[in-house]
Amino acid sequence: MSELKAQFQQHIQVMQARTREALQREGLDGIVIHSGQGKIKFLDDNYYPYAVNPLFKAWLPVIDNPNCWLVIDGESKPKLIFYLPVDFWHKVPEAPDDFWTDEFDIQLLAKPNAVEKHLPYDKAKFAYLGEYLEVASALGFDNVNPDRVLHYLHYHRAYKTDYEKFCMRQANKIAIAGHRAAEQAFKAGKSELDIHLAYLSATRHTDEQLPYASIVALNENAAILHNSVRDIEAPTDFRSFLIDAGANFNGYAADITRTYAQQPGEFADLIQAMDKVNLQLIEMLKPGIEYSALQFKAHELIAGLLSDFGIVNLSGTDMLEHNIVSTFFPHGIGHFLGLQVHDVGGFMADDRGTAKASPEAHPFLRCTRTVEADQVFTVEPGLYFIDSLLADLKGTSASTYINWDKVAEFKPFGGIRIEDNVIVHADRNENMTREGGLS
Repeated sequence: MSELKAQFQQHIQVMQARTREALQREGLDGIVIHSGQGKIKFLDDNYYPYAVNPLFKAWLPVIDNPNCWLVIDGESKPKLIFYLPVDFWHKVPEAPDDFWTDEFDIQLLAKPNAVEKHLPYDKAKFAYLGEYLEVASALGFDNVNPDRVLHYLHYHRAYKTDYEKFCMRQANKIAIAGHRAAEQAFKAGKSELDIHLAYLSATRHTDEQLPYASIVALNENAAILHNSVRDIEAPTDFRSFLIDAGANFNGYAADITRTYAQQPGEFADLIQAMDKVNLQLIEMLKPGIEYSALQFKAHELIAGLLSDFGIVNLSGTDMLEHNIVSTFFPHGIGHFLGLQVHDVGGFMADDRGTAKASPEAHPFLRCTRTVEADQVFTVEPGLYFIDSLLADLKGTSASTYINWDKVAEFKPFGGIRIEDNVIVHADRNENMTREGGLS
């Protein structure tokens, strides 16, 4: 038996156990998970890109085939209703035959509207999990997306099985190939669009297959946290390059960011200093600490950089007291990673859905959980020169502490972000990004 097949068998056992507990809490006999279906664009006859229901792909790596269904009771072999139409207009999938197929009772579905005969006849004790509420209603489901079931499943999704860790390592390897190609395209003087195309070519992904829209930013555009408009023409002067881009493997995501300087100098030195901050924060990531503690530590370390590089004329401690760091580091330090880039469950204190809010001083933090083994996080400190935030700071009394001449020197470079993907083990951290070969 291959190692991957054995890992997947163990993954299904874990999923079955989670399902049994979730069903018991809700007093249900089973759940029916809908993979999703195509959406037609408004006033058009073309479809939006299809995105599979994350609850569906948690069970199996069918991520590009709509109109599929799972019927699960936590005890019996899960039933997969696999959509396999006769269609000469579109490419249709092959009948399933892969490492995962032995774990499912597979039934083929030729027409989406014929699915009811494959579903439980009495649906009173079955819950529908999915997006298409009108479909659920038409099929006779009264219990749709029950909170207690979703809370339990979302909370426990933070603990990754060996199969999931394997998939995320593979996603990192794919993304790393893309990042290397993007760096070379930057050094060759390519435009943001051409760098993005180099990334796609190296990862063998289409835009639709990426887990999120890549952020490709040259020079001042690196100060746009989610730069989604890629310039077609290359700039006349290449100063800096920030790329935040991921990859997908079996439905699991990688999410990596790197920043580069075209020439040696203070900005290149600042990148190296931020790289050390990233590694310090990852070293701190251990079972038992609150993930929000990394946010506070990141502000402390970035305050030190702002002082060391003469951007703010205060000590790091005094800078924190004046709440200056948020101008230069306005986002959270990271998030859960898995089936979704910003994976679910980050704000849950327990598996019954009790909320655990972000600290008041850091509203953009995406995770407040206590760190535990088998969880996977991104760690992504940054430092940016953002016009609107700098303008706000200039209007406060803290403006007197800012070396505005130094800010003006750094502004043409936009900003810096360094992001790695980390599996927390009981006795060590596995930095998938660095161990995969991306420095």
